Amino acid sequence: MFGLPSRPVQIAYHVADPARAAVEFARSFGWGPFHLFERIPLARCLHRGRPTRWDHTSAYGQAGALMVELISQPDDAPSVLRDVYARDAVGIHHVAHFVDDLDATLAAARTAGVEIALEATTTTGTEFAMLDLRGTLGHMVELYEPDGGLAKFYRYVEKSAQGWDGADPLRMIQTTRNADGTH
Repeated sequence: MFGLPSRPVQIAYHVADPARAAVEFARSFGWGPFHLFERIPLARCLHRGRPTRWDHTSAYGQAGALMVELISQPDDAPSVLRDVYARDAVGIHHVAHFVDDLDATLAAARTAGVEIALEATTTTGTEFAMLDLRGTLGHMVELYEPDGGLAKFYRYVEKSAQGWDGADPLRMIQTTRNADGTH
């Protein structure tokens, strides 16, 4: 038996266009504001054990105590998103949990026969993984340690929602690109 940490910290919806969805979700549900991060750079990415490049964009907002991620991929390359949804589909893709030790949690998942759908590292050094628990939960589960940069980002998104009046529901997160288009 494999146990998950008891408290989710994020729910992620697959959407066709995170920028458009952010504005719609803010108007419809009062969630936000959303912070759009286009083409999130990864230093390392394994999809189902195979090295790959994963081009994805996410908008991050707040719904009460829970972060909401709106995530998309511009192509049909094999990925954890395409494992579940076509490009224009909408639905819950994953629920994220903080773990104390990512390596130990992944080892326990493997021992329990849980398939690791994604293992990745951002260019800032944050390691994360997704477990394919669609057969039991109906969605993937994302895991990561609340390291300094990630915890700071969670606080930033939560703080931006405090007292938010619904104005300016979409805000851009700037990234640095090299001359060849890489991060």
